[in-house]
Amino acid sequence: MKSKVRLGYACVNMTLTGRPKKAGGRVTTSRTCRKATWQNGSDNPKDWDLHLVGERALLNANDLLHYLEWNVDHKITLFRLGSELFPWHDHYELHQLPQFNEIAAKLMECGNYARKHGLRITTHPGPFNVLGSPNPEVVERTITGLERHSETFDLMGFEPSFENKINIHVGGAYGGQFEETAKRWIAGWHRLSDNCKKRLVLENDDKASLWSVRKLYNYFHKEIGIPITFDYHHHSFHPDEMTEEEALKLAATTWPDDIIQCTHYSESRAREKKDITIRPQAHSDYIVDEINTYGLELDIVIEAKAKELALLEYRNIYAYKNNNKKEVLL
Repeated sequence: MKSKVRLGYACVNMTLTGRPKKAGGRVTTSRTCRKATWQNGSDNPKDWDLHLVGERALLNANDLLHYLEWNVDHKITLFRLGSELFPWHDHYELHQLPQFNEIAAKLMECGNYARKHGLRITTHPGPFNVLGSPNPEVVERTITGLERHSETFDLMGFEPSFENKINIHVGGAYGGQFEETAKRWIAGWHRLSDNCKKRLVLENDDKASLWSVRKLYNYFHKEIGIPITFDYHHHSFHPDEMTEEEALKLAATTWPDDIIQCTHYSESRAREKKDITIRPQAHSDYIVDEINTYGLELDIVIEAKAKELALLEYRNIYAYKNNNKKEVLL
């Protein structure tokens, strides 16, 4: 029996972002604006003008639909939504935007389109989201930011589940204080809304001083049942005495039976460019090696710099390599 492997890419569509004006112009979901412009130089929310922020968010929501349509046209049914759809989203409540109703309607249209065509949409808030920080202000900002991501999926009409995962890293171990950090992180997790908790997952790190799949399993999954996103490239820097297959399959046990395990894959930019001065963890533009799924059915977000172009090239190389292939690439 052949295992199914669904490939996706992250956040930016190079083809659409670089589209010339004569072909319709740039398509992006990451428009923003200068903070000083809409805050009017004031820290008082009463002085803020959120019209510009809402204008950018509406344009981003409109272009998200274009992204999804392009993906369907190219048979790509896994996509990571960037965190910039609502610019400066941790500074206000989404419903405070003057264009909120229009934005909500467009996002629901995007969600309906995704459901109609079987698209899985995930997101990956940035490294500043640190639930286990010893700084209470950082934790407060993190909770706000994670809730905004969850609210975006709510607006798209997605039922809360790990199908639409919100993927983050623990964010630190503070000199090897794994137990203390995990306790703070879990305390922060308990403060999240139920919808957000039902979407939040953790990813292994690319430094030996941080969180391996084994540590995430022992400190977090065993305590609160949170799924683990296995990152192939990160594991190569912090295997924690586990083979790639062992770590991937341990992570697989953390996902609910009705949700396909979602993983991340990238390769070394230093190897690709043949330049040892490049940081080893840096991602390549394209993917050269065939991804080993060890017989598992997986969703794989390709984290290559060339985005959808890397996915299409990989698929062209490996999808139909031979008739006896054990995987079906989607």
